[in-house]
Amino acid sequence: MGPVELLHMSVFSQSFSPCGRFLAAGNNYGEIAVFSLSAALSPDASQASQKPILNFTAHDGPVFSLLSTDTHLLSAGNGEISAWSWAELIKKSTKAAWTRKPSYETSLEIPEINAMIINPKDNSLIVGGGDNNIHIMDMETGIFKSVLKGHTDYIHCLCFKEREEEILSGGEDGAVRIWDSRTNRPVHCIEVFKYEMEWHNAPIVIKCYPFPLQLCGGGPSLSLWHLRSMSPTSVFPLPGCQREAVFYQDLIMSVGEGPHVSHCLHGGTVKAQIPCTPSSLNTLALNLKNTEHRVMTVGGSSHQIDVFTNFSYKAFSLSF
Repeated sequence: MGPVELLHMSVFSQSFSPCGRFLAAGNNYGEIAVFSLSAALSPDASQASQKPILNFTAHDGPVFSLLSTDTHLLSAGNGEISAWSWAELIKKSTKAAWTRKPSYETSLEIPEINAMIINPKDNSLIVGGGDNNIHIMDMETGIFKSVLKGHTDYIHCLCFKEREEEILSGGEDGAVRIWDSRTNRPVHCIEVFKYEMEWHNAPIVIKCYPFPLQLCGGGPSLSLWHLRSMSPTSVFPLPGCQREAVFYQDLIMSVGEGPHVSHCLHGGTVKAQIPCTPSSLNTLALNLKNTEHRVMTVGGSSHQIDVFTNFSYKAFSLSF
């Protein structure tokens, strides 16, 4: 890849391998890079250790979403989902195990797939994207068995509440919809935009953890909501659109517009803003699968992915 392509690269998605020793990242050129965290975190690490052990083209368009199961890496681009065996990727084999496309209303429609989650209760894959609908695929058969309709604009994020067996979806229509995964029927709709005085029709990002709290981001504010009262409890004074946020211990970590990871307290205070390499951030991931490779990684408008071993400062950067 030439210097011009590197200059215009954006990293949209990340996923850690089931063992926690590898990181996969997807970019705007349809490429997936696989990095060895074991090598990059080794005391003997060199500059070469921060480069991919494998880099391949997975989709024609951007890789908007990556998700790991116990055995496979799932990747989503424009209108399709592919599965790659982690065991084969580590051997540097890039043959897809399978590729599936949701049942769209017209054959001409190729909407982007922005989000994927697994429902562990019935081993189904839940996907959402540019056709405003949620598609549910049986992982055993590869058949798309259900479509949930209700959003009026792009779906950007999904999460699953295991205890209640509920799916939460957030979209550019300014709503978070809650669905019963057993019946596929809507349960609630939180119209976040009604609480935002300066709503800009920006995408919502959601995270559910710990019960009964939920994070809503997008534009213009990241907010914390109580799911029993369906009302916001805190609004965080962060500039610009927040594209990804996670709960970690007593903190909320968030990324979006601006070159930093924000550390926020549940009460609404921004505790710290940690500088990053990209000028704007799209994705944040925590690898908590084993203590040896415990890291936070962030990516955005750069070919570099920042790695944090101590979550208060950047240790080094991986590079496509």
